[in-house]
Amino acid sequence: MRGRDFLSVRDLNPEELHRLLERAADLKTRGKAGDRPTPLRGKVLALVFEKPSLRTRTTFETGMFQLGGHAVYLGPHDIQMGSREIPADVARNLERWVDGIAARTFAHGTVEALAEHADREHPCQALAALLTIQERFGRLKGIRLAWVGDGNNVLRSLVYGGTALGMVVTVATPKEYGLDAETIRQGRSLAAGAGGALELSDDPAAAVRDADVVYTDVWTSMGQEATAAARRRAFTRYQVNAALLAHAPAHAVVTHCLPAHRGEEITDEILDGPRSVALDEAENRLHTQKALLAEVL
Repeated sequence: MRGRDFLSVRDLNPEELHRLLERAADLKTRGKAGDRPTPLRGKVLALVFEKPSLRTRTTFETGMFQLGGHAVYLGPHDIQMGSREIPADVARNLERWVDGIAARTFAHGTVEALAEHADREHPCQALAALLTIQERFGRLKGIRLAWVGDGNNVLRSLVYGGTALGMVVTVATPKEYGLDAETIRQGRSLAAGAGGALELSDDPAAAVRDADVVYTDVWTSMGQEATAAARRRAFTRYQVNAALLAHAPAHAVVTHCLPAHRGEEITDEILDGPRSVALDEAENRLHTQKALLAEVL
């Protein structure tokens, strides 16, 4: 993986995904034991962010520090990408100074422009989710993940990663907020080659019935605020609450990529309850991104 761009979970084949998760687990175990290897000593990562961030910024900065490197944060007011300077020029300059770029942008095309010259998915979140599920169940193949909510970027990455590793991903969304046809086609193609499946529904109770993992995310992402009221009406049946989980197996866990809109897509009772692994997933952002940085840089 050295020197490669990572814009999508599809950029990694199943063998590479497994290796990355194994390295993340090893770095996590060694780090908790006080053994922190520093393979990125002297390396510098630029964090180019158009969106505010808690988890992404903190975990990348901490990960680079723990691996012996350094991160430079460049927020929206530092660069003013797109108005003061085009993404291509930003990338051409950064490649002269730093070893890598981690970007969080509003438009996936911005990331593609940065990559070409140096938010269709959220691949780092998917890696953290996969490690969390693997830790919980000891495997990924055959695990059933039910997504309840919006057909957004996190779901797209989970579909690609989960189906490629033999998971059964069941998606419950309102019809007007479902996955696009191309993601469905690619997800089913990946599933066919790995023994997994991608199932679609508009019934959240049916989706969670056989689930090992129930996943949700905000109904309104950044940049969609103008449609928030319409989305709340459309997603009323899709709240992850005690009534919905009554349809799921007793062993099923619940997770969320965070930040959560408590009382909308998930209740406090569930997010803070014993079945929630959302904070485990948040912790695993650090470990999977460290593994990714160590592999790429």
